[in-house]
Amino acid sequence: MANSVKVNKRAGYALHVMTASGAVAGLLALQAVIDNNIRGALIWLVVCQVLDGLDGPIARRIDVVIHAPRVDGYVLDLIVDYLTCVVVPVALLVRLELLPSEFQTLIAGLILLMSALWFARTDIETEDHWFNGFPAVWNLAVPTYLVLDLSENTVAIVTLVLCFSQLTMLKFPHIVRVSTLRLITLPFGTLYIATLFYLSWSYSNETGIKESMASELIMILFPIYIAAISLWRSMQSDPEESAEVIKE
Repeated sequence: MANSVKVNKRAGYALHVMTASGAVAGLLALQAVIDNNIRGALIWLVVCQVLDGLDGPIARRIDVVIHAPRVDGYVLDLIVDYLTCVVVPVALLVRLELLPSEFQTLIAGLILLMSALWFARTDIETEDHWFNGFPAVWNLAVPTYLVLDLSENTVAIVTLVLCFSQLTMLKFPHIVRVSTLRLITLPFGTLYIATLFYLSWSYSNETGIKESMASELIMILFPIYIAAISLWRSMQSDPEESAEVIKE
């Protein structure tokens, strides 16, 4: 029994180190942006996303809150996510000059502002694990802008819509944790990340993205799918609200 507790304790703190290593991957992505190594930046951003997707399920599996309580995994995750999902993608957005030049700094600053407010929300997630407001996954949004070769005005409009949606009650799925439609959402999301990694790996500063019809279709359909189920869920009542109605 004592040995089992020790193993779980070590595993818990090892997991915290794994989560924190996302900040290192974020630094490498930022350095790649500074060096104009767009391929490297895209690859490191995907690595950050993979680390972020893995640590949660592992933490719940080993009861990290019980076995490694001296580090708050939730706070650690938020710190790392703000760097890797917001700061670095914004730097990449500016480096790639995807926004209209006259509004670039304003919109980039707005992303940082609204995302900081979103991460500080006390109602960031519903009981059934849907996020309230766009969950600041700019590390997916910015590469998608690049892959789809969106115009500067389109990027600006989509970015503003996503920014302001962060302070709304629109529901967006936690791809790993939401049970509704998980058999579709999780495999589709995994395919989307895998496609993004492939496109990032094949990126060249000279020739850009080497996409195919299949990869472009995946990169278009997944955001549409997420938007559709998000709107559907947003029109439903929250479980806690339903419980209050029944109680009354």
